[in-house]
Formats: sequence, C-alpha cells, structure tokens
Amino acid sequence: MKKYLLLLFITNFTLHVCAQNVHADNGDGTYTNPLISADFPDPDVIRVGDTYYMVTTTMFIFPGVTVLKSHDLVNWAYCSNAVPRFDFSKCYNLDSCNRYGHGQWATSMKYHNGKFYLLFITLDEGGFICTAEKAEGPWKITRLPKGFYDAGLFFDDNGKIYVAQGYNNISITEVDANLAPIGSDSLVYKGDIRKGLEGTHVYKLNGYYYLYCTYGGLDGMQVALRSKNIYGPYEQKLLIYDTTKGINYGIHQGALIQTQTGEWWTILFVDSGPFGRFPSLQPITWVNDWPMIGVNSKAVVIYKKPNVGKVYPVKDFPTTDEFNSTTLGMQWGWNHNPDSTKWSFTQRKGWLRLNTAKTVSDLTMAPNTLTQRPFAKHDQNIPTSGTIKMDVTHIKDGDVTGLAMFQDPYAFIAVKQTNNARYLVMVNNGGTIDSVACNNTTVYLRCIASNKTSKAAFAYSFDNKNFHALGNELAMRFNLKIFTGNKFALFNYATKQTGGYADIDWFRAE
Repeated sequence: MKKYLLLLFITNFTLHVCAQNVHADNGDGTYTNPLISADFPDPDVIRVGDTYYMVTTTMFIFPGVTVLKSHDLVNWAYCSNAVPRFDFSKCYNLDSCNRYGHGQWATSMKYHNGKFYLLFITLDEGGFICTAEKAEGPWKITRLPKGFYDAGLFFDDNGKIYVAQGYNNISITEVDANLAPIGSDSLVYKGDIRKGLEGTHVYKLNGYYYLYCTYGGLDGMQVALRSKNIYGPYEQKLLIYDTTKGINYGIHQGALIQTQTGEWWTILFVDSGPFGRFPSLQPITWVNDWPMIGVNSKAVVIYKKPNVGKVYPVKDFPTTDEFNSTTLGMQWGWNHNPDSTKWSFTQRKGWLRLNTAKTVSDLTMAPNTLTQRPFAKHDQNIPTSGTIKMDVTHIKDGDVTGLAMFQDPYAFIAVKQTNNARYLVMVNNGGTIDSVACNNTTVYLRCIASNKTSKAAFAYSFDNKNFHALGNELAMRFNLKIFTGNKFALFNYATKQTGGYADIDWFRAE
C-alpha cells in the first residue's frame, strides 16, 4: 500500500506540475507574497541608483553569501555569490568536523563612496567584511579583529562609522575605516517585549536614528527603536506582529527601502516550512515618524507593485541546468568548501563529473555534494521535483551516487556498487529502506517534495518515461542543527576506496 501511495504521488505530480509558476509578479501590476518562494533568509536590501540589491544567509554553502539584484523589488535575479569558499577552518572542508548550523550569519549590506560592503559574523571564526566596487564582484574578504552579532553597519553623514549589534542587549560600537573598534561597545537598549531582540539595521531619517530590529522566532515581530542621538536613549515601537496562520505568520527581520519615486517598502522573511525562510515584500506607511508595516497591522498577500518609474519584465530564477557551461550556475552551492580537483565540466563536455574525494561513512561528511534550493509553488498543493540523468559506468565498489533531499533528517535515492554489482537504494535518515538490482549504466533519479505536506518521495527510471517509486517518504524538517532549508543535493561519495566517478548529464526542476 505504501509503495502504491508513493507511485500515486509521483503520477499526480507529473500530471499537474507544468502549469505552475513560482515568481511573485502577477503580470497585472500586482504581486503575490512570498516574494521569493525559497530559502533566502535574513535579507538586507539597499538601492544604488535604479538597482536594488539583497544579501541573504547561506551559512555553510559555498559559493555563498548570495547577492541578488532587482529593478522593481519584485523580480529578482542572481547577482553574485560573494564568498567562493571559506578557508578559515578545516571544518569548512569537512575535515573531521563540520559547520552545519554555523558559518555566515545575518549580513549587513551598505554602499558608501563607490564601494559595496557586506559585514557578517560566523559563530566560531568571528567577524568578516567583504568589499567590492561592483555588486557582481570580485569581492575581497577580510577577517576583522572583532565580530559583531547580527551586525548593522552604518556610515553617518558626519564621517563616523558605527555598528549596531547584539542579541537582546543591543549595543552601538564606533569603528574606524577598517572596521576595527574605537573604544568599547555602548549598550543602548535591552529588549523588553520578550527575549530575542536582534537582526538590527541602522538608518538615519527625519532627524532620527532608527534601529530596525526583530524579536525572532516562528511568531517573530518587527520593531523600530528611534533616538535623536546614536547612543540613545531609544524609544521602541511595535511595527507588525502578524499571527494570522499562513504565509505571513511571524513576518520579521529585514530592511527598509525607499524607491526612487519616494515610496517606502520593507523586505522581511517568514519561516515557511521545510523549504526554509521566504522573503516577503510589504508596504511602509509613515505614521508620526514611525515606519508602520503592511495594511491595518496585517502583512499583505496580494498588493500593487512598487512604483519605480518603469515596468520591468517578469523573471524566474534558474533551476534546471543542462551542464553545458564550463562554470557553475549561481543557483548551485557546495555543501561546505568544494575540492576543485574532484569535479569538472571539461573532462566530459556537457556533463558534470563528480569524482570521489575521500572515504566517508555517510552523506553528511561527503565532499563535493552540490546543492540547490527548491522553490515552492504559490499553489502549495503542487509539489516540486528535481530529476537527474546519471551515468554510473565508472563508479567503484563502495561508491554511492545519486540525488538527495538534504537537511536533518535527509533521504536519497542512489546507485550503490557492492561486490561489483550495482543496486538502486533508497536511504532515509541514515537507514537503507529499499534496494533493487540496477543492470543499467544510465539511470534517471527523481525527488518529489512538498513544502505543504513536508513529505519527499523518490523514484527511478531507465528511460525517463516510466518512473518507479523506491523506499518510503522522507518527513522533512527545518532543523536548527542545519539552519538552512531542505535542498536538492547531487552527490558521489566513496565508503571503501577513491578513484571512481559519476557523470550527470542534467538536473531538471519542475
């Protein structure tokens, strides 16, 4: 019965998937939240001329520290991944340790005197600043003498530079041009609504300094603190606390943005299930010099697009990849640092080759696992799928290669070679659930995942037409031990010996 239900899930998916879009632009002058139906958390957003830039959190995924760009605040595209790799601890190489749930945290983005700045902290290695003359890069990363938790970088109009920071206790620190502290931290506000005041960004408007903060959590709320002096005293205003169950439940943590036509908006995020934390675009109305969010204290779902003076075309993020390029598409990121000598687009033109890099016990410690965010449909009844075409001719005994939905727990469908025989296996939460003989060297592997039901299922085919369910369903979670949304993952790892490789012709998302 379980196998039948899995097959029914797969069949229904195939029948319904093609008509759904994931973009927010409705094409009629309105948009629908979520702004981006995928894991782009902790957004900070700025405008430079007629272009908007957003930085989000990627933690242990590299290339990472993703920067997006837009001309209308609704249609976004990849701009750059500011940090190609992070060489400040062996744990980022999965060398006997890892950085799951750690790595780059909430980032502050600024543009000042012709230069872009990205300021962030890692919990283990401290503070870092990335700088570039163009948001497209190249970016230079520098380790700082001091780390700032949930930093808010601010260049004042008197030439001074400050960083707002902290969890529950918010401090202001003056820094020099190299972002080294000048003096000690100055405590300016203690969170008093509940525990967890954080995510501070700093603005100077209407004669006030504003600290734009969140009280985090699933039911997060957004507040502003304001003062005529950077060091306070500050008064606090609750801007939105939307506890309506749905796509805006707990909307919080983000940035204030003014369009070139004078409108004010904010981009915040919402914990949105196993696929992660989704950005949301909300209007701002100034009331007694407070930036009130949404309409009548509620976050909007469908609303008129921002007026930016022009109309721009609808855009979708790239997901499908035929691997015909010689460079990695910006939608992809490796789980921890990649070993560049163990993957290639050139050894077999038009294919991604994944060589085994070292022997490991399981997927969580496997180098060169290539991941991509799944995008949810606005119709949450329609699941999302990823399918790969794989050539396993050259894998070796002990090799496991395939397609995963990766978080904690994770599950995958893969080809495994044992005693020179190949098997299709489905592994769920570390345990092998099902196995069938695989006499073909070319296989098609599919993962179908629903952000609404939190379930993912797996199937295989030898002709890309008839797919057969394998194993059981993964009960996906957004586990804070990982702290990123579930991701599609392409992998090839060795459990006995290195030297084998698998070739992937394409990855196609529906």
